[in-house]
Amino acid sequence: MDTQRFGRHRKIMPFEPGSIEALREASREKAASLNQHVLGYGATAEAEWAAAGIAAPNLPVMRKYRLDRIRAELKRRDYAGALLYDPVNIRYATDSTNMQLWVAHNPTRHCFVATEGPVVLFDYFSCEHLSDHSGVVDEVRPAVSWMYLYSGELTDEKVRRWGAGIAELVAEFGGNRRIAVDHINPEGVEELARRRISVGNGEAVMENARLIKSSDEILAMRRSIVACEAAMGEMEAALKPGISENELWAELHRGNIARGGEWIETRLLSSGPRTNPWFQECSARVIENGDLVAFDTDLIGPYGFCADLSRTWLCGDKQPSNEQRDLFRIATDQIAHNTDLMRPGTSFRDLVERSAVPPGDCFPTRYGVLYHGVGLADEYPTLPHASDWTADTPDGVLEPGMVLCVESYIGRLGGREGVKIEEQILITGTGNEKLSAYPLDERLL
Repeated sequence: MDTQRFGRHRKIMPFEPGSIEALREASREKAASLNQHVLGYGATAEAEWAAAGIAAPNLPVMRKYRLDRIRAELKRRDYAGALLYDPVNIRYATDSTNMQLWVAHNPTRHCFVATEGPVVLFDYFSCEHLSDHSGVVDEVRPAVSWMYLYSGELTDEKVRRWGAGIAELVAEFGGNRRIAVDHINPEGVEELARRRISVGNGEAVMENARLIKSSDEILAMRRSIVACEAAMGEMEAALKPGISENELWAELHRGNIARGGEWIETRLLSSGPRTNPWFQECSARVIENGDLVAFDTDLIGPYGFCADLSRTWLCGDKQPSNEQRDLFRIATDQIAHNTDLMRPGTSFRDLVERSAVPPGDCFPTRYGVLYHGVGLADEYPTLPHASDWTADTPDGVLEPGMVLCVESYIGRLGGREGVKIEEQILITGTGNEKLSAYPLDERLL
């Protein structure tokens, strides 16, 4: 595809010195040169990656790989293009970011990826410079946002203006009038239908595109995990009796942000009696000597990659109880057994059928899944326990380049404490490789 024919926002002729256009272009060029993705991740992260021996990913090659994956899916499903609102999907398609958490619930930024044509990013006001680094965005247009915050009772009028822009792209670059959309409110579907544009499942397109990681994506993920585990080390060093769960959790956030990470998706850290059952969000509870402290990072780190790891630590200098050791042993044995099963060519159903499960008194409090995909966030597939498999659970096959997390939560029904462990695993051509390396608490082994 000749992308040079696209890109209305590119400067195509010199401006008069001192003109408004020249000043705008200079301002944009300055802002683009100072973009966070251009400046990089800083000395701390780079030193840790060098010590770990992890080379830098080739980002231009990675970005092209991703666009090729998206377009292959669009062609396979006979779509003219994809309209993306999910900021994670926009990151995958453009490797650009803008207020990621805010736009996740305020749909003011979207992207159109033509199957045979340009990538057009509809960005927030005066944000054209935020994607200049990517090399894959052909054009930037101002986004027309029709959420109630902006449009009030005039939503229908604003939707029509938004729809005109999408219809223009479909008419110019679409071989048909079918597009895939990941997230959209009913008014948008109705407006596109009025313009004879049908809407299909964009999540299916994007999840399948994101499923197989390139070698550069794996390098970026390795770097994100190294940054996450360095922050985990700082958090463990801060774990002393008398610290609150919230104060401890803040250490992981600080370490992630200091290394150029982006956000943490949950608040899953708990201690002592709050570790059973799982899914208590971290609180002001003061952690006591001898408590178990369990957490799940759910961390979006450098390069936008997720590092999704769980550990359980013993706080203080008390010896662990027999019950704490027993719970920990059951969890580590389950993780080891289930990781060994993760091999290319294994079907999802066969994998869960052969997986180890918690014993009877821990089964009612089991974690909701045994495995789930991971990339820029938690991704397809999600594999439940065999007993939870239903007629509408999708099957598939493990393939090289897939990355999955293997999970275990062990807590007795009605018990005081529980143990959470999770590892991040790459499916290779011959088996698997554990990408996560943070050591387990030896006192509990």
